[in-house]
Amino acid sequence: MGAPDKISVRIVESAENKKLASRYSVATVPQTVVNGNIIATGVQPEEAFIDGLVTGVPVELKIAPSTGEIIKKDAVIVGAGPAGLTAAIYTARSGMSTVVLDKANVGGQVAITPIVENYPGYTRIPGKTLTDMMAQQASQYSDIHEGEAVLEVERSEDGIFHIRSTSNRYEAKVIILATGAGHTMLGVPGEKRLFGRGVSYCATCDGYFFKDGKKVIIVGGGNTAATEALYLESIGVDITIVHRRDKMRAEERLQQNLRERKIPVLWDTAVEEVLGDTVVSAVRLRNLKQDETYEMPVDGVFVAIGYDPVNELAKKTGVDLTDEGYIKVDERLRTSIRGIYAAGDITGGVKQIVTAVGQGSIAAITAFEDMMNPYWKEK
Repeated sequence: MGAPDKISVRIVESAENKKLASRYSVATVPQTVVNGNIIATGVQPEEAFIDGLVTGVPVELKIAPSTGEIIKKDAVIVGAGPAGLTAAIYTARSGMSTVVLDKANVGGQVAITPIVENYPGYTRIPGKTLTDMMAQQASQYSDIHEGEAVLEVERSEDGIFHIRSTSNRYEAKVIILATGAGHTMLGVPGEKRLFGRGVSYCATCDGYFFKDGKKVIIVGGGNTAATEALYLESIGVDITIVHRRDKMRAEERLQQNLRERKIPVLWDTAVEEVLGDTVVSAVRLRNLKQDETYEMPVDGVFVAIGYDPVNELAKKTGVDLTDEGYIKVDERLRTSIRGIYAAGDITGGVKQIVTAVGQGSIAAITAFEDMMNPYWKEK
Protein backbone atom coordinates (compact mmCIF):
# COMPACT_ATOMS: atom_id res chain seq x y z
CA MET A 1 0.00 0.00 0.00
CA GLY A 2 1.16 3.53 -0.73
CA ALA A 3 1.89 6.13 1.89
CA PRO A 4 -1.29 7.61 3.37
CA ASP A 5 -0.10 11.19 2.80
CA LYS A 6 -0.01 10.90 -0.99
CA ILE A 7 -3.57 12.29 -1.37
CA SER A 8 -5.19 14.74 1.00
CA VAL A 9 -8.98 14.89 1.01
CA ARG A 10 -11.30 17.59 2.26
CA ILE A 11 -15.08 17.16 2.26
CA VAL A 12 -16.83 20.52 2.01
CA GLU A 13 -20.42 21.35 2.89
CA SER A 14 -21.16 23.91 0.17
CA ALA A 15 -23.97 25.64 2.06
CA GLU A 16 -21.54 26.42 4.89
CA ASN A 17 -18.72 27.46 2.54
CA LYS A 18 -20.51 29.71 0.09
CA LYS A 19 -17.43 31.57 -1.14
CA LEU A 20 -15.73 28.31 -2.10
CA ALA A 21 -18.92 26.98 -3.68
CA SER A 22 -19.28 30.19 -5.68
CA ARG A 23 -15.65 29.99 -6.80
CA TYR A 24 -16.29 26.63 -8.46
CA SER A 25 -19.89 27.46 -9.50
CA VAL A 26 -21.25 24.57 -7.45
CA ALA A 27 -24.97 24.09 -8.02
CA THR A 28 -25.22 20.31 -7.86
CA VAL A 29 -23.58 17.63 -5.74
CA PRO A 30 -21.34 15.81 -5.42
CA GLN A 31 -18.70 17.87 -7.23
CA THR A 32 -15.07 16.72 -7.19
CA VAL A 33 -12.19 19.19 -7.49
CA VAL A 34 -8.57 18.01 -7.81
CA ASN A 35 -5.76 20.56 -7.68
CA GLY A 36 -8.20 23.30 -8.63
CA ASN A 37 -9.70 21.39 -11.58
CA ILE A 38 -13.32 20.22 -11.61
CA ILE A 39 -13.05 16.57 -12.63
CA ALA A 40 -16.58 15.35 -11.95
CA THR A 41 -20.09 16.64 -11.38
CA GLY A 42 -22.46 14.01 -9.99
CA VAL A 43 -21.97 10.44 -8.88
CA GLN A 44 -19.49 8.41 -10.92
CA PRO A 45 -18.67 4.72 -11.17
CA GLU A 46 -15.78 3.85 -8.88
CA GLU A 47 -13.32 3.18 -11.70
CA ALA A 48 -13.88 6.58 -13.35
CA PHE A 49 -13.70 8.39 -10.01
CA ILE A 50 -10.35 6.79 -9.11
CA ASP A 51 -8.94 7.51 -12.58
CA GLY A 52 -9.91 11.15 -12.12
CA LEU A 53 -8.14 11.32 -8.78
CA VAL A 54 -4.97 9.89 -10.32
CA THR A 55 -4.95 12.02 -13.47
CA GLY A 56 -6.49 15.18 -12.02
CA VAL A 57 -8.63 15.69 -15.13
CA PRO A 58 -12.16 14.60 -16.12
CA VAL A 59 -12.29 10.97 -17.18
CA GLU A 60 -14.77 9.45 -19.58
CA LEU A 61 -16.18 6.09 -18.58
CA LYS A 62 -14.09 3.40 -20.25
CA ILE A 63 -14.92 -0.20 -20.93
CA ALA A 64 -13.20 -2.24 -18.28
CA PRO A 65 -11.38 -5.33 -19.52
CA SER A 66 -13.22 -8.58 -19.06
CA THR A 67 -12.13 -10.83 -16.25
CA GLY A 68 -11.88 -13.60 -18.83
CA GLU A 69 -14.06 -15.89 -16.77
CA ILE A 70 -17.63 -16.35 -17.95
CA ILE A 71 -20.11 -15.96 -15.08
CA LYS A 72 -23.02 -18.33 -15.51
CA LYS A 73 -26.40 -17.36 -14.08
CA ASP A 74 -29.97 -18.45 -14.59
CA ALA A 75 -31.14 -14.83 -14.70
CA VAL A 76 -29.47 -11.52 -15.45
CA ILE A 77 -31.55 -8.51 -14.45
CA VAL A 78 -30.63 -5.16 -15.97
CA GLY A 79 -31.65 -2.25 -13.77
CA ALA A 80 -31.64 -1.89 -9.98
CA GLY A 81 -34.78 0.17 -9.44
CA PRO A 82 -37.89 -1.18 -7.67
CA ALA A 83 -38.80 -3.45 -10.61
CA GLY A 84 -35.34 -4.97 -10.95
CA LEU A 85 -34.81 -5.42 -7.22
CA THR A 86 -38.20 -7.07 -6.79
CA ALA A 87 -37.53 -9.36 -9.75
CA ALA A 88 -34.23 -10.38 -8.12
CA ILE A 89 -35.98 -11.33 -4.88
CA TYR A 90 -38.50 -13.47 -6.74
CA THR A 91 -36.10 -15.18 -9.17
CA ALA A 92 -33.63 -16.02 -6.41
CA ARG A 93 -36.34 -17.29 -4.05
CA SER A 94 -37.51 -19.53 -6.90
CA GLY A 95 -34.06 -21.11 -6.95
CA MET A 96 -32.66 -19.23 -9.92
CA SER A 97 -29.09 -17.95 -9.62
CA THR A 98 -29.36 -14.22 -10.24
CA VAL A 99 -27.29 -11.09 -10.73
CA VAL A 100 -28.54 -7.50 -11.01
CA LEU A 101 -26.53 -5.07 -13.15
CA ASP A 102 -27.00 -1.30 -13.13
CA LYS A 103 -24.88 1.21 -15.01
CA ALA A 104 -25.46 3.77 -12.28
CA ASN A 105 -26.64 3.33 -8.69
CA VAL A 106 -29.33 1.36 -6.89
CA GLY A 107 -32.77 2.90 -6.69
CA GLY A 108 -33.47 4.45 -10.06
CA GLN A 109 -35.69 7.54 -10.15
CA VAL A 110 -37.25 6.67 -6.80
CA ALA A 111 -33.92 7.20 -5.04
CA ILE A 112 -34.04 10.91 -5.88
CA THR A 113 -37.70 11.37 -4.97
CA PRO A 114 -37.92 13.63 -1.89
CA ILE A 115 -40.86 11.97 -0.16
CA VAL A 116 -43.04 9.00 -1.15
CA GLU A 117 -46.54 9.13 0.30
CA ASN A 118 -48.40 6.53 -1.75
CA TYR A 119 -46.45 3.33 -1.12
CA PRO A 120 -48.55 0.95 1.03
CA GLY A 121 -47.23 0.54 4.56
CA TYR A 122 -45.49 3.92 4.72
CA THR A 123 -47.38 7.15 5.24
CA ARG A 124 -44.26 9.17 4.39
CA ILE A 125 -40.85 7.82 3.52
CA PRO A 126 -37.88 9.31 1.61
CA GLY A 127 -37.43 7.63 -1.76
CA LYS A 128 -33.77 6.86 -1.06
CA THR A 129 -34.68 5.15 2.22
CA LEU A 130 -37.32 3.03 0.50
CA THR A 131 -35.01 1.84 -2.28
CA ASP A 132 -32.18 1.20 0.18
CA MET A 133 -34.51 -1.10 2.09
CA MET A 134 -35.44 -2.89 -1.14
CA ALA A 135 -31.77 -3.28 -2.07
CA GLN A 136 -30.88 -4.58 1.35
CA GLN A 137 -33.52 -7.29 1.05
CA ALA A 138 -32.60 -8.16 -2.53
CA SER A 139 -28.90 -8.40 -1.66
CA GLN A 140 -29.70 -11.28 0.68
CA TYR A 141 -30.64 -13.35 -2.37
CA SER A 142 -28.79 -11.90 -5.35
CA ASP A 143 -25.55 -10.19 -6.33
CA ILE A 144 -26.07 -6.51 -7.17
CA HIS A 145 -23.44 -4.78 -9.30
CA GLU A 146 -23.55 -0.99 -9.44
CA GLY A 147 -21.64 0.95 -12.09
CA GLU A 148 -21.71 -1.97 -14.52
CA ALA A 149 -23.36 -1.27 -17.87
CA VAL A 150 -24.48 -3.99 -20.27
CA LEU A 151 -22.93 -3.44 -23.69
CA GLU A 152 -23.93 -6.44 -25.80
CA VAL A 153 -26.45 -9.25 -25.72
CA GLU A 154 -26.34 -12.18 -28.13
CA ARG A 155 -28.40 -15.34 -28.14
CA SER A 156 -26.98 -18.65 -29.30
CA GLU A 157 -28.95 -21.39 -31.02
CA ASP A 158 -29.36 -23.28 -27.76
CA GLY A 159 -31.24 -20.29 -26.29
CA ILE A 160 -28.47 -19.14 -23.96
CA PHE A 161 -27.84 -15.40 -23.76
CA HIS A 162 -24.24 -14.21 -23.94
CA ILE A 163 -23.89 -10.85 -22.22
CA ARG A 164 -20.92 -8.50 -22.18
CA SER A 165 -20.78 -5.68 -19.66
CA THR A 166 -18.21 -3.03 -18.87
CA SER A 167 -16.60 -5.45 -16.41
CA ASN A 168 -17.61 -9.04 -17.09
CA ARG A 169 -19.07 -11.64 -19.41
CA TYR A 170 -22.15 -13.60 -18.48
CA GLU A 171 -24.21 -16.51 -19.74
CA ALA A 172 -27.86 -16.57 -18.74
CA LYS A 173 -31.01 -18.51 -19.51
CA VAL A 174 -33.27 -15.46 -19.12
CA ILE A 175 -32.90 -11.69 -19.09
CA ILE A 176 -35.22 -9.25 -17.35
CA LEU A 177 -34.96 -5.67 -18.62
CA ALA A 178 -35.84 -3.13 -15.93
CA THR A 179 -33.89 -0.17 -17.27
CA GLY A 180 -36.58 2.36 -16.41
CA ALA A 181 -36.98 5.84 -17.81
CA GLY A 182 -34.87 8.98 -17.59
CA HIS A 183 -35.74 12.64 -17.25
CA THR A 184 -37.15 14.37 -20.31
CA MET A 185 -35.18 17.49 -21.19
CA LEU A 186 -36.72 20.78 -22.23
CA GLY A 187 -34.54 20.86 -25.31
CA VAL A 188 -33.99 24.62 -25.17
CA PRO A 189 -30.79 26.66 -25.60
CA GLY A 190 -28.71 26.91 -22.44
CA GLU A 191 -30.15 23.82 -20.78
CA LYS A 192 -27.27 21.43 -21.44
CA ARG A 193 -24.59 24.10 -21.08
CA LEU A 194 -25.82 25.15 -17.63
CA PHE A 195 -26.64 21.67 -16.32
CA GLY A 196 -25.08 21.47 -12.87
CA ARG A 197 -24.76 25.26 -12.89
CA GLY A 198 -28.35 25.97 -11.89
CA VAL A 199 -30.20 23.58 -14.20
CA SER A 200 -31.25 20.43 -12.36
CA TYR A 201 -33.60 17.47 -12.66
CA CYS A 202 -33.50 16.55 -8.96
CA ALA A 203 -34.84 18.85 -6.25
CA THR A 204 -33.68 16.52 -3.48
CA CYS A 205 -30.13 16.53 -4.81
CA ASP A 206 -29.73 20.22 -5.54
CA GLY A 207 -32.49 22.14 -3.80
CA TYR A 208 -30.35 22.85 -0.75
CA PHE A 209 -28.18 25.27 -2.75
CA PHE A 210 -31.15 27.60 -3.14
CA LYS A 211 -32.57 27.38 0.37
CA ASP A 212 -31.76 30.93 1.46
CA GLY A 213 -34.61 32.53 -0.47
CA LYS A 214 -33.04 32.21 -3.90
CA LYS A 215 -35.49 32.44 -6.78
CA VAL A 216 -36.11 29.23 -8.70
CA ILE A 217 -38.64 27.92 -11.20
CA ILE A 218 -39.79 24.36 -11.64
CA VAL A 219 -41.13 23.40 -15.05
CA GLY A 220 -43.98 20.90 -15.22
CA GLY A 221 -47.53 20.21 -14.13
CA GLY A 222 -47.62 16.61 -12.92
CA ASN A 223 -47.10 14.88 -9.58
CA THR A 224 -43.33 15.17 -9.77
CA ALA A 225 -43.38 18.92 -10.39
CA ALA A 226 -45.89 19.49 -7.59
CA THR A 227 -44.03 17.26 -5.11
CA GLU A 228 -40.68 18.89 -5.81
CA ALA A 229 -42.18 22.39 -5.64
CA LEU A 230 -43.58 21.60 -2.18
CA TYR A 231 -40.20 20.25 -1.10
CA LEU A 232 -38.32 23.30 -2.35
CA GLU A 233 -40.77 25.66 -0.63
CA SER A 234 -40.40 23.72 2.62
CA ILE A 235 -36.63 24.35 2.74
CA GLY A 236 -36.91 28.07 2.07
CA VAL A 237 -36.62 28.34 -1.70
CA ASP A 238 -38.54 31.11 -3.51
CA ILE A 239 -40.26 28.77 -5.94
CA THR A 240 -42.54 29.42 -8.92
CA ILE A 241 -44.11 26.71 -11.09
CA VAL A 242 -44.06 27.23 -14.87
CA HIS A 243 -46.65 25.17 -16.76
CA ARG A 244 -47.50 25.32 -20.44
CA ARG A 245 -51.18 24.48 -19.89
CA ASP A 246 -54.02 26.16 -17.99
CA LYS A 247 -54.40 23.38 -15.43
CA MET A 248 -52.19 20.80 -13.74
CA ARG A 249 -52.26 17.02 -14.06
CA ALA A 250 -51.08 16.49 -10.49
CA GLU A 251 -53.27 14.76 -7.92
CA GLU A 252 -55.85 17.05 -6.35
CA ARG A 253 -54.32 16.65 -2.90
CA LEU A 254 -50.98 17.92 -4.19
CA GLN A 255 -52.66 20.85 -5.92
CA GLN A 256 -54.47 21.68 -2.70
CA ASN A 257 -51.13 21.71 -0.87
CA LEU A 258 -49.74 24.08 -3.50
CA ARG A 259 -52.64 26.45 -2.96
CA GLU A 260 -52.32 26.27 0.82
CA ARG A 261 -48.59 27.06 0.57
CA LYS A 262 -49.41 29.91 -1.84
CA ILE A 263 -46.90 28.67 -4.42
CA PRO A 264 -47.40 30.78 -7.58
CA VAL A 265 -47.99 29.18 -10.97
CA LEU A 266 -47.34 30.79 -14.36
CA TRP A 267 -50.04 29.23 -16.54
CA ASP A 268 -49.86 28.84 -20.32
CA THR A 269 -46.14 29.57 -20.19
CA ALA A 270 -43.15 27.81 -21.77
CA VAL A 271 -39.42 28.15 -21.25
CA GLU A 272 -37.67 29.17 -24.46
CA GLU A 273 -34.10 29.62 -23.20
CA VAL A 274 -32.00 29.32 -20.06
CA LEU A 275 -29.73 32.33 -19.68
CA GLY A 276 -26.42 32.84 -17.90
CA ASP A 277 -22.68 32.91 -18.45
CA THR A 278 -21.23 30.45 -15.94
CA VAL A 279 -24.39 29.93 -13.85
CA VAL A 280 -28.12 30.40 -14.43
CA SER A 281 -29.15 34.05 -14.16
CA ALA A 282 -32.52 34.16 -15.94
CA VAL A 283 -34.94 32.35 -18.24
CA ARG A 284 -36.69 33.55 -21.35
CA LEU A 285 -40.38 32.68 -21.11
CA ARG A 286 -43.22 32.81 -23.62
CA ASN A 287 -46.86 33.35 -22.70
CA LEU A 288 -48.51 30.96 -25.15
CA LYS A 289 -51.92 32.64 -25.09
CA GLN A 290 -50.66 36.18 -25.61
CA ASP A 291 -47.65 35.07 -27.69
CA GLU A 292 -45.35 37.38 -25.76
CA THR A 293 -41.81 36.70 -24.56
CA TYR A 294 -40.08 38.14 -21.53
CA GLU A 295 -37.11 37.44 -19.26
CA MET A 296 -37.44 36.38 -15.64
CA PRO A 297 -34.40 36.59 -13.33
CA VAL A 298 -33.85 33.27 -11.53
CA ASP A 299 -31.04 31.46 -9.78
CA GLY A 300 -32.11 27.96 -10.74
CA VAL A 301 -34.26 25.91 -13.11
CA PHE A 302 -35.67 22.54 -12.07
CA VAL A 303 -37.16 20.43 -14.86
CA ALA A 304 -39.94 17.91 -14.13
CA ILE A 305 -41.80 17.38 -17.41
CA GLY A 306 -41.77 13.61 -17.63
CA TYR A 307 -39.55 10.73 -18.64
CA ASP A 308 -38.07 9.09 -21.71
CA PRO A 309 -37.57 5.31 -21.86
CA VAL A 310 -33.99 4.11 -21.31
CA ASN A 311 -34.14 1.75 -24.28
CA GLU A 312 -30.63 1.64 -25.77
CA LEU A 313 -30.12 -1.95 -24.62
CA ALA A 314 -33.63 -2.95 -25.67
CA LYS A 315 -32.87 -1.72 -29.17
CA LYS A 316 -29.68 -3.78 -29.24
CA THR A 317 -31.54 -6.94 -28.27
CA GLY A 318 -34.08 -6.41 -31.04
CA VAL A 319 -37.24 -6.63 -28.89
CA ASP A 320 -40.29 -4.88 -30.28
CA LEU A 321 -40.87 -1.31 -29.09
CA THR A 322 -43.90 0.94 -29.08
CA ASP A 323 -43.99 4.15 -31.10
CA GLU A 324 -42.93 5.99 -27.93
CA GLY A 325 -39.91 3.71 -27.47
CA TYR A 326 -41.18 1.54 -24.62
CA ILE A 327 -40.81 -2.26 -24.68
CA LYS A 328 -43.87 -4.15 -25.86
CA VAL A 329 -44.89 -6.92 -23.44
CA ASP A 330 -47.79 -9.33 -23.04
CA GLU A 331 -49.83 -9.77 -19.86
CA ARG A 332 -47.08 -11.97 -18.40
CA LEU A 333 -44.40 -9.39 -19.31
CA ARG A 334 -42.82 -11.49 -22.07
CA THR A 335 -41.23 -9.50 -24.87
CA SER A 336 -41.14 -10.42 -28.56
CA ILE A 337 -37.94 -12.43 -27.96
CA ARG A 338 -38.23 -15.70 -26.09
CA GLY A 339 -36.35 -15.57 -22.80
CA ILE A 340 -36.33 -11.78 -22.50
CA TYR A 341 -38.81 -10.14 -20.13
CA ALA A 342 -39.37 -6.51 -19.16
CA ALA A 343 -40.76 -4.78 -16.07
CA GLY A 344 -41.24 -1.30 -14.65
CA ASP A 345 -41.20 2.08 -16.35
CA ILE A 346 -39.49 0.70 -19.46
CA THR A 347 -42.82 -0.96 -20.37
CA GLY A 348 -44.65 2.39 -20.39
CA GLY A 349 -48.11 2.76 -18.89
CA VAL A 350 -48.58 3.83 -15.29
CA LYS A 351 -45.27 4.91 -13.77
CA GLN A 352 -45.71 4.16 -10.08
CA ILE A 353 -43.51 2.35 -7.57
CA VAL A 354 -46.22 -0.18 -6.75
CA THR A 355 -46.69 -0.89 -10.46
CA ALA A 356 -42.96 -1.45 -10.95
CA VAL A 357 -42.80 -3.77 -7.93
CA GLY A 358 -45.80 -5.75 -9.17
CA GLN A 359 -44.35 -6.08 -12.64
CA GLY A 360 -40.99 -7.13 -11.26
CA SER A 361 -42.61 -10.04 -9.42
CA ILE A 362 -44.71 -11.05 -12.44
CA ALA A 363 -41.73 -10.99 -14.81
CA ALA A 364 -39.69 -13.11 -12.39
CA ILE A 365 -42.46 -15.65 -11.82
CA THR A 366 -43.11 -15.90 -15.56
CA ALA A 367 -39.39 -16.37 -16.28
CA PHE A 368 -39.19 -19.18 -13.72
CA GLU A 369 -42.31 -20.93 -15.03
CA ASP A 370 -41.10 -20.65 -18.62
CA MET A 371 -37.70 -22.04 -17.68
CA MET A 372 -39.27 -24.99 -15.86
CA ASN A 373 -42.00 -25.62 -18.42
CA PRO A 374 -41.14 -24.01 -21.76
CA TYR A 375 -44.42 -22.96 -23.38
CA TRP A 376 -42.85 -23.00 -26.86
CA LYS A 377 -42.04 -26.70 -26.82
CA GLU A 378 -44.55 -29.20 -28.12
CA LYS A 379 -46.21 -31.26 -25.41
